[in-house]
Order: sequence, then structure tokens, then C-alpha cells
Amino acid sequence: MARSDRLAELMTILRDGRYHRAEDVARKMGVSLRTIYRDMDTLVASGIPIEGQRGYGYRATAAITLPPLNLSMTELEALHLGLAVAGDAIDPEVSAAAKSLSAKIDAVLPEDRSAPPTGFGFAAYPFSDAAAGFRYMPVLRNAIRARQKIAITLRNAEGAQENRTVRPLALDYWGRVWTCTVWCETQKGFRQLRIDKIDELRVLQGLFVNEPGKTLEDYRAQERAASDDG
Repeated sequence: MARSDRLAELMTILRDGRYHRAEDVARKMGVSLRTIYRDMDTLVASGIPIEGQRGYGYRATAAITLPPLNLSMTELEALHLGLAVAGDAIDPEVSAAAKSLSAKIDAVLPEDRSAPPTGFGFAAYPFSDAAAGFRYMPVLRNAIRARQKIAITLRNAEGAQENRTVRPLALDYWGRVWTCTVWCETQKGFRQLRIDKIDELRVLQGLFVNEPGKTLEDYRAQERAASDDG
């Protein structure tokens, strides 16, 4: 049996909530006791909620364990929006569950950025704020695909409005906050714009073409260079 299949079968055995002795599990699966101990250590190191100890028994403490999922950015957007609704619910149990689930999702998202924004806690972004940003997501996605410039009005940290013309390059997710990587023609440089801070958005006529120093590849190269220098 392949190791991945063995780990999956082991989780199936443990998820009934009862304690299982490693000896019994080894006998049932036809492997050595040492293999079961090693597999238990692997599951624990992977973040699977398991309690118990050698000589006593093991059990999975989570009521439900889902298999690994591969989500598209649009699917992650839908999940984020649903959690924002639940997190703002009147029912405290539902609200608490949404925050707990959101934390679990954030914990397993890949981190490949050298300096992610901080302070983007769930409670700071109720559904009303999230919805304000999500209304522009379809337009932004289409503008990125079509290479259309957009005119936006942003709220800065002091609450004042700023007008900018930008080339949208990519959407990204930072733990319950979405940003758009752009080349800002107003400020002549790359920027990460918070979607929920956009007050107005207008797609401009005409398309932009890739120019040296203004592409998503240029931005990523700039980020890698900054990370290497750090």
C-alpha cells in the first residue's frame, strides 16, 4: 500500500472519535507497529488534530476532516465572501465558527511573499466592508484579462479620496483582504491596492500593451530582488 493511501486509511480509522491502540491499528492494516508510530508522527506534524500517546491509544479530535482541496482564486473569493457573511452573523455560535474556519484556511494558504501586510484581522472587516470591495471584483478580473486601464477613486488612511489611473495586473489574497497589483500611471510605479478601499471604479477606453518595467513579471522580479537584499 502506498504511504499516502495508508495515511488516508489511518485517518478514516481515527475519525470515529474513539481511542485506537497502535497495536490494533497495525494488525488491521497489516504493517509494523513502528510504521504506525511513524505515520502518527507524520499526521501530527501535518496539523491533523490527533490526541493520545504510545501505549494508550490515539484518536482524531476533529469531528470532520476534509481531503486536500485545490481552489481557484475565484473559488477562494466566493469562500471569503461566505465567511464574511457568517462572521457578521447575529448568531454568536455561527460567527465564532466562521472566524475559526477562516483562521484554519489562512493557516494553510501558501506564503511566498517577503513582507505581507499585517493587522488584517477578521473582526476589522465586517461583511459591509467586504461587500464594498467584492462588487468590483468581476470588473477587475475582466480588465486584467482584457488589459484595460481603469480609473479609480481610493480612500487613504486618513479617509480622504485619491484619484488614480492604473493598469491592473493581478488579484491577490492576503488573509481575508484582497488586493490588486497595478502599475500606477499617476504615481509612476507598482502598487498593491486594497480592493475594499476603492470608492469608485471606471474602465477606460482602449487597451494597454506590455512595456518594459511595467509588467507583472517586472513587479515579481522587483519583489524577489527586494527579498534577496533583505
